[in-house]
Amino acid sequence: MRSRQPISQTSRLAHRASGTAVANRMVPEETPVAFSFAGTTHAVMMASPADFEDFALGFSLTEGIIADPQEIEAIEVEDHGAGIDIQIRLKDKANTRFEARRRRLAGPVGCGLCGIESIEEAMRSVDAVGASKLTLDTDDIVRSVKLLSKVQPLHQETGAVHAAGFYIPGKGVVMAREDVGRHNALDKLAGALAKAGIDGASGAVVVTSRVSVEMVQKTAAIGSAFIIAVSAPTALAIRTADEAGMTLVALVRGEDFDVFTHPDRVVLGVAQHVA
Repeated sequence: MRSRQPISQTSRLAHRASGTAVANRMVPEETPVAFSFAGTTHAVMMASPADFEDFALGFSLTEGIIADPQEIEAIEVEDHGAGIDIQIRLKDKANTRFEARRRRLAGPVGCGLCGIESIEEAMRSVDAVGASKLTLDTDDIVRSVKLLSKVQPLHQETGAVHAAGFYIPGKGVVMAREDVGRHNALDKLAGALAKAGIDGASGAVVVTSRVSVEMVQKTAAIGSAFIIAVSAPTALAIRTADEAGMTLVALVRGEDFDVFTHPDRVVLGVAQHVA
C-alpha cells in the first residue's frame, strides 16, 4: 500500500487587517474508506487516512458486527488510489451472524449510522452501562478535556480535526485518536482500546464534538458509562444516554460544564455545575 498522510500543505491567499499575502497552511486529508466483509462492501466513510486497522476493528465492534476482537480472522488494507478498501474476514460464527444481518439490509450508506435500511435498526437498543461504579469529580472532568487537547497533533496542525480520547482517573488520557469525522474518531478509539486490552468500563470517553445519538450508542458499545464532550448533546442523545444508564457531561468550557444524565456519578465541588 502506498503511503498516505493525514495532512497536506496548501497555499492560500490570507487576508488580515495588516494586509494580504500568499501563505502556506496545513489542511487535513479525507479519503473514501470502504469496509468490506466477505468481499462485499458494507459501508463507505469519508475519513482521515490513518489508523485503518483501529478503524476497522472499532467500527466492527461499535456497529455490533462482532462481539469480541477474536471474531475477526484478518484485516487487510487495500489502497485503490481513489480510496481505501478494508477487507475484514470474520470467523465462522460471526460471519454467519453478519450474513443473516446483511440479508436484511438494502445496501451501504456513507456516514454515521451505516448499512441500515430501517428506522428500527437506526434506533437499536443501546448497551446498558448503568451497573458501572465509576465516579469522576469536577477536576477529573475539567482535566480530561484539557489533557485531550494536548494529544491532538493533527488538530494542532490544521485546526479542523475531531478527537476522541479515553480518560482513566489517576492515569489521564491513556488513548486518543483523531479524524475528520467525529464518528470515525470514536470508532478508531474503540479499536485502539480493544487492541490494547483496555477495559471500556474503566474510564470515560472524551470527545471534541457535539454528542449525537450514535456517539452515545458507540460509547455504550465500548462499555463506558461516561461520555464527556466539549460541545452540546442532542435531545435524542440525552434520552438514549439516560436509558442506557450513562452519565452525559457536555459543554465543558474551562471550569464549567453541564451534567445531563445520571449526575450521581459526578462528585461536584463548591460550584454546582448540574444543568
